[in-house]
Amino acid sequence: MSRFFVDSAKFSSARDQVLASGGEKAGIGTLGEGTLHAVLKLYLEPFSENREIPLGRYVADIVGEDGVVEIQTRSFRKLLPKLRAFLEVTTVTVVYPVARTKWLAWLDPETGEMSKAHKSPKRGTAHDIFYELYDIKPLLSNPNLRFCVVLLDIDEYRILNGWSKNRKRGGARMDRVPRELVETVEIRCAADYAKLIPEDLPEKFTSAEFAKAAKIRRPAAQRALNILSMLDVITHIGKRGRSYEYSRIQNE
Repeated sequence: MSRFFVDSAKFSSARDQVLASGGEKAGIGTLGEGTLHAVLKLYLEPFSENREIPLGRYVADIVGEDGVVEIQTRSFRKLLPKLRAFLEVTTVTVVYPVARTKWLAWLDPETGEMSKAHKSPKRGTAHDIFYELYDIKPLLSNPNLRFCVVLLDIDEYRILNGWSKNRKRGGARMDRVPRELVETVEIRCAADYAKLIPEDLPEKFTSAEFAKAAKIRRPAAQRALNILSMLDVITHIGKRGRSYEYSRIQNE
């Protein structure tokens, strides 16, 4: 069975274990790897001897029979040197967590008070990974590089230290604590990328139409179409007004 199979009971157990352990790598406001990262690592690999394994100049989150697993909760650009090194010797799966649903709570640094959590209107999808993939585009054609988007319901804690009047815009993120593992989406080949094209798109479509159908912002849609074109999943067929127009490539 794939390590990326959704097992709700196993995930809840990993979450409870991390939250109960305390220490540098679990708990709100720490400067370690964060609760979300720690929970995913324990869920995906329960045996400690397979976690934090030195490989050359770098340390891999998980090493097993299926190669290296790297959990990346931040910019993929920072992962580029490590990926290049790991891909020279083994298969690498990058796990990217996305908040399907998020509850936000804010810490006032002046009073130490934490606000009541409120549900964010934004909803994440597997398409969110495209924005990050653009920064490692030169590696995407490597057959040993794979991805797994992990969709979760999450509590996110932020600090009221931003530049806006209410101090929220630009406020620093303290931690993310997962509530539930919802779904995993594996990307292992061009056919898997093709599955990320929304089914209700017309035969010919623009980036604006892709963004609306995928429920992502226009810049992310433009990056997605750039990547899908490079991987020969879609093709640029012309222009509609000022917008480029695309269509799917039908592989026989």
